[in-house]
Amino acid sequence: MIMSEKRESRKTRRLPRTATKQEAVQVSKIEAAEELIPKELEAAAAVPEEMIPPIPKPAAGAWKPVTQTGRDVANGKITDISQLFETGQRITEPAIVDALVPGLENDIILIGGSTGKGGGIRRTPSKRTTRMHKSGRRYRISVMVVVGNRNGYVGLGFSGGLPSAHREVVEKALAKAKLNIIPVRRGCGSWECKCGGSHSIPFAVTGKAGSVRIKLMPAPRGLGLAVSDEVKKVMKLAGIRDVWCKSRGQTQSRVNLIKAVFDALRKLDAYRVQPSLESTIGLKTGRVE
Repeated sequence: MIMSEKRESRKTRRLPRTATKQEAVQVSKIEAAEELIPKELEAAAAVPEEMIPPIPKPAAGAWKPVTQTGRDVANGKITDISQLFETGQRITEPAIVDALVPGLENDIILIGGSTGKGGGIRRTPSKRTTRMHKSGRRYRISVMVVVGNRNGYVGLGFSGGLPSAHREVVEKALAKAKLNIIPVRRGCGSWECKCGGSHSIPFAVTGKAGSVRIKLMPAPRGLGLAVSDEVKKVMKLAGIRDVWCKSRGQTQSRVNLIKAVFDALRKLDAYRVQPSLESTIGLKTGRVE
Protein backbone atom coordinates (compact mmCIF):
# COMPACT_ATOMS: atom_id res chain seq x y z
CA MET A 1 0.00 0.00 0.00
CA ILE A 2 1.45 3.33 -1.06
CA MET A 3 1.25 6.04 1.55
CA SER A 4 0.23 9.42 0.24
CA GLU A 5 2.82 12.02 0.96
CA LYS A 6 1.71 15.26 2.55
CA ARG A 7 2.07 18.16 0.21
CA GLU A 8 4.05 21.08 1.43
CA SER A 9 2.21 24.37 1.36
CA ARG A 10 3.38 26.72 -1.31
CA LYS A 11 4.85 29.98 -0.10
CA THR A 12 3.72 32.81 -2.26
CA ARG A 13 6.50 35.13 -3.21
CA ARG A 14 5.52 38.78 -2.98
CA LEU A 15 7.18 40.83 -5.61
CA PRO A 16 8.05 44.47 -4.89
CA ARG A 17 5.38 46.92 -5.97
CA THR A 18 6.22 48.77 -9.16
CA ALA A 19 5.64 52.49 -9.30
CA THR A 20 2.72 53.72 -11.36
CA LYS A 21 3.08 56.11 -14.25
CA GLN A 22 1.79 59.03 -12.15
CA GLU A 23 4.27 58.25 -9.35
CA ALA A 24 7.10 58.15 -11.86
CA VAL A 25 6.08 61.60 -13.12
CA GLN A 26 6.05 62.97 -9.56
CA VAL A 27 9.50 61.52 -8.85
CA SER A 28 10.87 63.03 -12.07
CA LYS A 29 9.48 66.44 -11.04
CA ILE A 30 11.17 66.16 -7.65
CA GLU A 31 14.49 65.26 -9.26
CA ALA A 32 14.15 68.20 -11.65
CA ALA A 33 13.37 70.53 -8.73
CA GLU A 34 16.38 69.30 -6.76
CA GLU A 35 18.60 70.18 -9.71
CA LEU A 36 17.46 73.81 -9.37
CA ILE A 37 18.67 73.97 -5.77
CA PRO A 38 22.21 75.36 -5.60
CA LYS A 39 24.89 72.84 -4.77
CA GLU A 40 25.81 74.89 -1.71
CA LEU A 41 22.31 74.35 -0.27
CA GLU A 42 22.39 70.63 -1.00
CA ALA A 43 25.59 70.29 1.02
CA ALA A 44 24.48 72.74 3.72
CA ALA A 45 24.67 70.10 6.43
CA ALA A 46 28.36 69.58 5.77
CA VAL A 47 29.53 73.18 5.31
CA PRO A 48 29.52 76.19 7.64
CA GLU A 49 26.40 78.33 7.55
CA GLU A 50 28.42 81.33 6.34
CA MET A 51 28.89 79.53 3.00
CA ILE A 52 25.14 79.18 2.33
CA PRO A 53 24.22 81.88 -0.21
CA PRO A 54 21.42 84.30 0.81
CA ILE A 55 18.11 84.46 -1.02
CA PRO A 56 18.22 87.27 -3.58
CA LYS A 57 16.08 90.34 -2.86
CA PRO A 58 13.62 91.75 -5.44
CA ALA A 59 14.87 94.44 -7.76
CA ALA A 60 14.55 98.05 -6.62
CA GLY A 61 11.72 100.09 -8.08
CA ALA A 62 9.42 97.09 -8.55
CA TRP A 63 7.34 97.85 -5.45
CA LYS A 64 3.95 99.49 -5.84
CA PRO A 65 2.35 99.99 -2.41
CA VAL A 66 -1.27 98.86 -2.17
CA THR A 67 -1.95 99.78 1.50
CA GLN A 68 -1.96 103.08 3.36
CA THR A 69 1.00 101.97 5.50
CA GLY A 70 2.94 101.15 2.35
CA ARG A 71 2.16 104.56 0.87
CA ASP A 72 3.33 106.29 4.07
CA VAL A 73 6.59 104.37 3.89
CA ALA A 74 7.07 105.14 0.20
CA ASN A 75 6.34 108.87 0.79
CA GLY A 76 8.75 109.10 3.72
CA LYS A 77 6.17 109.68 6.47
CA ILE A 78 7.35 106.51 8.26
CA THR A 79 11.12 106.17 8.43
CA ASP A 80 11.59 103.64 11.25
CA ILE A 81 9.95 100.26 11.71
CA SER A 82 9.69 100.88 15.45
CA GLN A 83 6.96 103.44 14.69
CA LEU A 84 4.78 100.62 13.36
CA PHE A 85 5.18 98.55 16.51
CA GLU A 86 4.55 101.54 18.79
CA THR A 87 1.30 102.43 17.02
CA GLY A 88 0.22 98.81 16.56
CA GLN A 89 0.05 98.92 12.76
CA ARG A 90 0.18 95.62 10.89
CA ILE A 91 2.83 94.90 8.27
CA THR A 92 0.95 93.62 5.23
CA GLU A 93 3.61 94.07 2.53
CA PRO A 94 7.08 92.47 2.57
CA ALA A 95 8.56 95.50 0.80
CA ILE A 96 7.81 97.62 3.88
CA VAL A 97 10.37 95.60 5.84
CA ASP A 98 12.92 95.92 3.02
CA ALA A 99 12.51 99.70 3.08
CA LEU A 100 12.58 100.21 6.86
CA VAL A 101 15.10 97.57 8.05
CA PRO A 102 18.56 98.13 6.55
CA GLY A 103 20.95 95.22 6.27
CA LEU A 104 18.25 92.56 6.41
CA GLU A 105 19.68 89.04 6.07
CA ASN A 106 18.02 85.66 5.60
CA ASP A 107 18.82 82.00 6.12
CA ILE A 108 17.14 78.65 5.48
CA ILE A 109 16.45 76.28 8.37
CA LEU A 110 17.38 72.69 7.53
CA ILE A 111 14.10 70.97 8.48
CA GLY A 112 14.20 68.09 5.99
CA GLY A 113 16.24 64.92 5.90
CA SER A 114 17.10 61.99 3.68
CA THR A 115 18.87 58.71 4.19
CA GLY A 116 22.59 59.32 4.52
CA LYS A 117 25.63 57.14 4.21
CA GLY A 118 25.86 54.44 6.86
CA GLY A 119 22.21 54.69 7.89
CA GLY A 120 22.41 58.22 9.26
CA ILE A 121 20.38 61.25 8.24
CA ARG A 122 21.43 63.94 5.80
CA ARG A 123 19.75 67.27 6.45
CA THR A 124 18.15 69.08 3.51
CA PRO A 125 16.68 72.60 3.15
CA SER A 126 13.18 71.31 2.32
CA LYS A 127 10.98 68.73 3.99
CA ARG A 128 9.09 66.34 1.72
CA THR A 129 5.79 64.75 2.77
CA THR A 130 3.75 62.07 1.00
CA ARG A 131 -0.01 61.63 0.80
CA MET A 132 -1.41 58.39 -0.57
CA HIS A 133 -4.11 58.68 -3.24
CA LYS A 134 -6.02 55.99 -5.08
CA SER A 135 -4.06 56.81 -8.23
CA GLY A 136 -0.66 57.00 -6.51
CA ARG A 137 1.38 59.10 -4.15
CA ARG A 138 1.14 62.88 -3.89
CA TYR A 139 4.25 64.80 -2.82
CA ARG A 140 4.57 68.22 -1.20
CA ILE A 141 7.53 70.12 0.22
CA SER A 142 7.84 72.59 3.10
CA VAL A 143 10.48 75.29 3.63
CA MET A 144 11.28 77.43 6.70
CA VAL A 145 13.12 80.75 6.35
CA VAL A 146 14.34 83.15 9.06
CA VAL A 147 15.19 86.83 8.48
CA GLY A 148 16.86 89.41 10.70
CA ASN A 149 19.22 92.37 10.83
CA ARG A 150 21.46 91.03 13.66
CA ASN A 151 20.41 94.02 15.76
CA GLY A 152 17.06 93.37 17.42
CA TYR A 153 14.67 92.29 14.64
CA VAL A 154 13.87 88.75 13.53
CA GLY A 155 11.11 87.07 11.52
CA LEU A 156 10.10 83.49 10.75
CA GLY A 157 8.24 82.12 7.72
CA PHE A 158 6.98 78.62 6.94
CA SER A 159 5.41 77.67 3.62
CA GLY A 160 4.66 74.63 1.48
CA GLY A 161 3.94 73.77 -2.12
CA LEU A 162 4.59 71.39 -4.99
CA PRO A 163 8.09 69.94 -5.52
CA SER A 164 8.24 71.34 -9.06
CA ALA A 165 7.94 74.90 -7.69
CA HIS A 166 10.76 74.82 -5.15
CA ARG A 167 11.94 78.37 -5.73
CA GLU A 168 8.40 79.74 -5.48
CA VAL A 169 7.98 77.98 -2.12
CA VAL A 170 11.21 79.51 -0.80
CA GLU A 171 10.17 82.99 -1.95
CA LYS A 172 6.75 82.55 -0.32
CA ALA A 173 8.39 81.51 2.98
CA LEU A 174 10.70 84.54 2.75
CA ALA A 175 7.73 86.89 2.25
CA LYS A 176 5.94 85.38 5.26
CA ALA A 177 9.08 85.79 7.38
CA LYS A 178 9.16 89.50 6.58
CA LEU A 179 5.49 89.87 7.49
CA ASN A 180 6.09 88.09 10.82
CA ILE A 181 9.08 90.21 11.84
CA ILE A 182 9.13 91.18 15.53
CA PRO A 183 11.36 93.30 17.80
CA VAL A 184 13.59 91.35 20.19
CA ARG A 185 14.28 92.84 23.61
CA ARG A 186 17.91 92.34 24.58
CA GLY A 187 19.92 93.00 27.73
CA CYS A 188 22.17 91.41 30.33
CA GLY A 189 20.09 89.67 32.98
CA SER A 190 22.78 87.20 34.05
CA TRP A 191 23.81 87.40 37.71
CA GLU A 192 27.31 86.22 36.67
CA CYS A 193 27.91 89.20 34.38
CA LYS A 194 25.85 92.31 35.26
CA CYS A 195 27.69 94.34 32.62
CA GLY A 196 24.59 96.24 31.50
CA GLY A 197 25.19 95.42 27.82
CA SER A 198 22.87 94.01 25.18
CA HIS A 199 24.67 90.75 24.37
CA SER A 200 22.02 88.45 25.93
CA ILE A 201 18.37 88.60 27.06
CA PRO A 202 17.14 90.55 30.11
CA PHE A 203 15.32 87.66 31.83
CA ALA A 204 14.37 84.01 31.40
CA VAL A 205 11.47 83.30 29.07
CA THR A 206 9.71 80.15 27.84
CA GLY A 207 8.16 79.26 24.50
CA LYS A 208 6.16 76.31 23.22
CA ALA A 209 5.04 74.76 19.95
CA GLY A 210 3.42 71.34 19.77
CA SER A 211 5.12 69.08 22.32
CA VAL A 212 8.29 71.19 22.44
CA ARG A 213 8.89 73.42 25.46
CA ILE A 214 12.00 75.60 25.45
CA LYS A 215 13.38 77.97 28.07
CA LEU A 216 15.89 80.70 27.20
CA MET A 217 18.01 82.05 30.06
CA PRO A 218 20.47 84.98 30.24
CA ALA A 219 24.14 84.06 29.98
CA PRO A 220 27.33 85.96 30.87
CA ARG A 221 29.42 87.67 28.22
CA GLY A 222 31.75 85.32 26.34
CA LEU A 223 29.77 82.14 26.91
CA GLY A 224 28.35 82.03 23.40
CA LEU A 225 25.15 80.39 22.16
CA ALA A 226 24.54 77.17 24.12
CA VAL A 227 21.88 75.98 21.66
CA SER A 228 21.62 73.68 18.63
CA ASP A 229 22.94 74.67 15.22
CA GLU A 230 19.56 75.60 13.72
CA VAL A 231 18.57 77.66 16.77
CA LYS A 232 21.89 79.51 16.45
CA LYS A 233 20.75 80.86 13.07
CA VAL A 234 17.73 82.49 14.72
CA MET A 235 19.77 83.87 17.63
CA LYS A 236 22.48 85.35 15.41
CA LEU A 237 19.98 87.09 13.13
CA ALA A 238 18.19 88.43 16.22
CA GLY A 239 21.42 89.93 17.61
CA ILE A 240 21.77 87.65 20.65
CA ARG A 241 25.35 86.50 21.29
CA ASP A 242 25.13 84.72 24.68
CA VAL A 243 22.24 82.57 25.93
CA TRP A 244 21.48 79.39 27.87
CA CYS A 245 18.80 76.97 26.70
CA LYS A 246 16.78 74.14 28.27
CA SER A 247 14.32 72.14 26.16
CA ARG A 248 12.03 69.15 26.50
CA GLY A 249 9.60 67.33 24.24
CA GLN A 250 10.08 66.04 20.72
CA THR A 251 12.92 68.41 19.87
CA GLN A 252 13.92 66.31 16.86
CA SER A 253 11.02 68.00 15.09
CA ARG A 254 12.93 71.06 13.98
CA VAL A 255 9.80 72.86 12.80
CA ASN A 256 8.28 72.90 16.30
CA LEU A 257 11.68 73.61 17.87
CA ILE A 258 12.23 76.78 15.84
CA LYS A 259 8.61 77.86 16.34
CA ALA A 260 9.04 77.45 20.12
CA VAL A 261 12.19 79.62 20.03
CA PHE A 262 10.36 82.28 18.02
CA ASP A 263 7.48 82.17 20.52
CA ALA A 264 9.94 82.76 23.37
CA LEU A 265 11.52 85.73 21.58
CA ARG A 266 8.07 87.22 20.98
CA LYS A 267 7.28 87.02 24.70
CA LEU A 268 10.39 89.05 25.53
CA ASP A 269 8.71 92.16 24.16
CA ALA A 270 5.36 91.32 25.80
CA TYR A 271 6.64 91.74 29.37
CA ARG A 272 7.00 95.13 31.00
CA VAL A 273 10.08 96.08 33.04
CA GLN A 274 10.27 98.77 35.70
CA PRO A 275 12.16 101.88 34.53
CA SER A 276 14.55 101.58 37.49
CA LEU A 277 15.68 98.14 36.28
CA GLU A 278 16.23 99.06 32.62
CA SER A 279 19.68 100.55 33.24
CA THR A 280 20.62 97.67 35.54
CA ILE A 281 20.02 94.93 32.97
CA GLY A 282 20.98 97.08 29.97
CA LEU A 283 17.59 96.77 28.33
CA LYS A 284 17.62 97.33 24.56
CA THR A 285 14.58 97.30 22.31
CA GLY A 286 14.52 96.34 18.67
CA ARG A 287 15.61 99.79 17.52
CA VAL A 288 18.81 100.01 15.53
CA GLU A 289 21.64 101.33 17.65
